Amino acid sequence: MKTQENKWDKFFWGLTVAALVIGLIGLLDRFTSGHTHANYGSYVPWGLWVAGYIYLMGLSAGVFLMSSLVFVFRIKAFEKIGKLALLTALATLVGGLLAIWLDLGHVGRVWRLVVNTNFTSVMGWMAWLYGAYAVLLIIELWYATRSDLSETAKENTLRVLGIIGIPLAITFSGAVGAIFGAVGARPYWNSGLTPIIFLVGALTSGAALLGFVTAVWGPNRGSKEHRNLVTLLGRIVLGLLGTFILLEWAEISIELWSAVPSESASIKLVLFGNYWWVFWFIHLGLGVVIPGLLLLLQPRSVTAVGLAGILIAITFLTVRLNIVIPALAVPELEGLKTAFTGPGLTFDYFPSTMEWLLFVFTVSMAALVFMIGKRILPILDAESNNHSAARNDLDANLKEA
Repeated sequence: MKTQENKWDKFFWGLTVAALVIGLIGLLDRFTSGHTHANYGSYVPWGLWVAGYIYLMGLSAGVFLMSSLVFVFRIKAFEKIGKLALLTALATLVGGLLAIWLDLGHVGRVWRLVVNTNFTSVMGWMAWLYGAYAVLLIIELWYATRSDLSETAKENTLRVLGIIGIPLAITFSGAVGAIFGAVGARPYWNSGLTPIIFLVGALTSGAALLGFVTAVWGPNRGSKEHRNLVTLLGRIVLGLLGTFILLEWAEISIELWSAVPSESASIKLVLFGNYWWVFWFIHLGLGVVIPGLLLLLQPRSVTAVGLAGILIAITFLTVRLNIVIPALAVPELEGLKTAFTGPGLTFDYFPSTMEWLLFVFTVSMAALVFMIGKRILPILDAESNNHSAARNDLDANLKEA
């Protein structure tokens, strides 16, 4: 057990450090050249970093809402992964905020979002929601890892914090969808269903990530208790994945069926455009079909559930990309595509090398927060692991006697 744990830790530490070093190249380019080497421009002003921000913030909200099963609803089956869920939520929050911060034209002016907030703007409210969520998440993780409090006092405090955090996570996750859904000039986004899809997507990807994290680092790995916990998470992920696909199907089919050019143009780009393979192969193939089969055919396999979870979690980035980019890649006015030419005046967008490198940096920072937090904080129930090991030793001694 210990050898396996060290092997996984060494692998992910190596992967995190390697990604961080590679990502630093993109960070250096961003601060020395600004946005010069990015492929977005005047017609497509949002690119990989905005999609990455939505993706990482969705992961954080989804994992945090899963933690409420422990701290708010007190479901015994999940009680040993509550702290692990909070750490994962904090790590992905750091990555998400870093992604959108680096996307700003003037990164040094981010404080204006809080100090000079326009409270008639959803973006203004989100700055405060993110701040409140970050503070609450840190406090909740701090309380969860304290050993100097009675269990009753700790549980009551964590329940109050969790109750406050649930509407916060739901609100900022849905608010991101509301920002897109309220843009009347972009029919692809303009739907009352958009905030719901964002929220269900956050739950799906967050639960999948937690399933992977629990499969790799969950308490008492290799035991029946651990397998039962991972199996239960797998069932939740499968249900959420099915719900998300149902909503996605409703959105795509209705817009194609309506045959309104302004609404169906972006959908056709997603399904049949230059990057059709992103939807069909990466999202549906690697992110839905294969994980779905793994969860259906091998529901009690820790390896299968963990693999399904990481496939869903990683490929969900394509879902966010297919929300952000296609709506911007359709000209708002007929003939606009050929009316003007020049740098940034194009509707054909694919992330540049610098954009990918900087995104790798934000993800590696999230992974670094997780790995450091797991190393220095009592995230796993060490007492439970020790008791389990002690029982195994006692059983072995009794058999020998």
